[in-house]
Amino acid sequence: MSDKVEAVNGRILIIDDNPAIHLDFEKILIRESNVDPGMSQVEKLLFGESSTPMAQPAFELKFAQQGKHGVSLVKSARAAGAPFALAFIDMRMPPGWDGLETIEHLWNADPDVQVVICSAHSDYDWSDFYERLGHSDKLLVLKKPFEPIEVLQCASALTRKWQDQQILRRHVQSLENMVSIRTKGLEAANNQLRHLATHDALTGLPNRVLLDDRLAQAIMHAERNRKQFAVLVLDLDRFKFINDSLGHHAGDDLLGRVAMRLRGVVNEIDTVARVGGDEFVLVLSSATDRAAAERIAQLAIDALKSPVHIAGVNLHTSTSIGIALYPADATAAETLVARADAAMYCAKQRGRNSLQCFEPGMDSPTRDRVKLESDLHNALALQQFELYYQPKVETSTDDFHSCEALIRWRHPERGIIMPEKFISLAEESGLISAIGEWVLREVCRQCKAWQREGLPRLRVAVNVSAAQFRQGNLLSVIRQAVNEAGLDPRFLELELTESAVMTNPEESASILEELSAMGVLVSVDDFGTGYSSMSYLRRFPIDNLKIDRGFVKDLMTRADDASIVRAIISLAHSLRLKVVAEGVETPEQLDSLKSMGCDQYQGFHFSPPLPAAEFAALMRSQEQPADERREAY
Repeated sequence: MSDKVEAVNGRILIIDDNPAIHLDFEKILIRESNVDPGMSQVEKLLFGESSTPMAQPAFELKFAQQGKHGVSLVKSARAAGAPFALAFIDMRMPPGWDGLETIEHLWNADPDVQVVICSAHSDYDWSDFYERLGHSDKLLVLKKPFEPIEVLQCASALTRKWQDQQILRRHVQSLENMVSIRTKGLEAANNQLRHLATHDALTGLPNRVLLDDRLAQAIMHAERNRKQFAVLVLDLDRFKFINDSLGHHAGDDLLGRVAMRLRGVVNEIDTVARVGGDEFVLVLSSATDRAAAERIAQLAIDALKSPVHIAGVNLHTSTSIGIALYPADATAAETLVARADAAMYCAKQRGRNSLQCFEPGMDSPTRDRVKLESDLHNALALQQFELYYQPKVETSTDDFHSCEALIRWRHPERGIIMPEKFISLAEESGLISAIGEWVLREVCRQCKAWQREGLPRLRVAVNVSAAQFRQGNLLSVIRQAVNEAGLDPRFLELELTESAVMTNPEESASILEELSAMGVLVSVDDFGTGYSSMSYLRRFPIDNLKIDRGFVKDLMTRADDASIVRAIISLAHSLRLKVVAEGVETPEQLDSLKSMGCDQYQGFHFSPPLPAAEFAALMRSQEQPADERREAY
């Protein structure tokens, strides 16, 4: 409440049929209100003015000779926003209403007004007042004849009481409004929390929590009506490539557009949920047979065919869809979704952008993939990863001064697992950065260990994933790795794919320049399979281009591949870059690359990837003639 003191409402209504009484009230409340009520005029003359006169409110009087007229004045004053605080009402006012009837009508018009009944001793007994008006703290009885001081005291006290009640009422209303506003705010916050708990924040679709509830409802409905319904699992094809190429903002935008299109192909009773990443689940209560489910799945595929314009690029996306029916394929919600998921993976394996209904046996590879991912989470802590090393050989001399580190997973049950079997799992599960950091540290440690053993100093190349390159801490990870090992950074080389480098060319250029300043070499891996801009390629501080093994494989049988390899070598040399060819397995391939001017090669023709100890033996053998080296390895 404000500290400001409000002026007391001094509006008083006098209802009396005798005009002389009106004059008496006017004399008491207007003319003598500024006189100290405790002093008579004679006393004032004898003792002088009081040094601290009692402050009295300024009264404003209105008069009525009949109750009906007085009530009319009360109504008008209340409507005008200037209500009366107090009414003095005579008990007998012939020929109209008496005082009690007047008060009844007056409180109907304004229940807040204070009332003083001016009554002669012979008018009414107090029981009459109580019977007609009930018990009220707004009512006083002033017996006639009364003293002026009594009128003044009633007027001062009751107008102040009226004012205090209004202030209290406004304060209570203010508190009630505040409570109401805060209650509504809490209700809105609770509603928002409930929505966030059951919906995906990015797309607004139901999340896994709400999906479970919708599945339970669909099962109960199907059991009650003895009907089938379908569950569809959708996964966007090559979504990771879009994320890697254009960034996560573009990926999020695409997911929002996909959600809108999927909502457009289902009925109101159906559910479209996003359960994570680029995976969506549709619960189709309206699809009561396999044909209906396949029809809606095809509508979803068709809906996603139209390109989406994002980040200045028209993106063409597609989806692979798996279908499972309740109760034909499963009767438990979890199993039903798992089997639709297995069918979806089958659709991916059979060509993508297609649909596949569940068939017995489909879920075996899915279970195997889940088990493998579970084992992958423990592989780093259990030290199950190993590094193999493959030389990068000079085509002109068959000597090597560098190599590439290649990761292997020595699984306790499955034996050696090649990276193509688990790297994609590591990327999907968020483990790729931790694995990449381990590889960097281990390469630096091993390279320094070889140097301490007196082996030839060579540079070791490490593959860096697009996710690790964009994570933002690559430079600090490399500095920490070389510092911990005490390795000169010039003995470290990073191999990056075209898509990783070209995702954000300006940012990539900055990172590559810092790597170059540190002394770390950079190679562009799998060159020819991406979309490098020549202008950026010229600006980047890159040292080597690696020709993708796909071109080398058919080098001797496909004229187009030979032309591409020749063009890449020519381009690289014009930019003063060295060229490394991967996957060289035959003497004919090597001879052809030599004739084209390729600088280095990797492949089984010289040596497969070797464990660290065997690779150290290969380095020691470099002093032997080249022919003897090939016979030994």
